[in-house]
Amino acid sequence: MIAGINEQDFIAYLIFGLILNFLFSIMFGVYLSKNIGMQEMIKSKGDKEQSLLVSFSLFIPYAKMLITLYRVAILQLFFLNKGYSHKEFWIYMTTNRLNKLD
Repeated sequence: MIAGINEQDFIAYLIFGLILNFLFSIMFGVYLSKNIGMQEMIKSKGDKEQSLLVSFSLFIPYAKMLITLYRVAILQLFFLNKGYSHKEFWIYMTTNRLNKLD
């Protein structure tokens, strides 16, 4: 038993969480690319590395999906509601400093 559930059930939750992660990540990526434009995203992408915690969260069911939903919430609450654009959110997510916003 792993965390109080059978191994087969845990693996099923893990696989379902990965599927949901990729679904939400793809949908969020398509949403950003429609609002920013693929060429603009490539030009304005910074060199920020993902944290190690985000990389390890892929192995915890639903954690990566929750991180993607958290990023969607940041986009809506702290960028779009305050008058910033999708491009400024993209720059924020891919650079190391917030003051690089144009």
